[in-house]
Amino acid sequence: MTQARRQEPGGEERAVLLVAGLADLAVGAIGSAVGGLRGLLGRSDTADLVREAEEDLRARGRLALDRCAHVPPAHLEVLARQVTARRAADDDA
Repeated sequence: MTQARRQEPGGEERAVLLVAGLADLAVGAIGSAVGGLRGLLGRSDTADLVREAEEDLRARGRLALDRCAHVPPAHLEVLARQVTARRAADDDA
């Protein structure tokens, strides 16, 4: 038996394959989300779940903003400041 060697896809075919893969992934994710939503709607504690989800999202948002807003100084900058402070202290002595 001889196997037909498959050629590498061209630029257009690769793009189509990527779009098809992304579409399949999106459909799968949407299907999972709809199934989960159906399960949530059947529960009696939906309001509590929504409140907890909102608190969780706010906490995640706060953490994300803290990560982005409070950037520690660069390591070399800290070392340079320490050296400058030591030299100033030595010059005063």
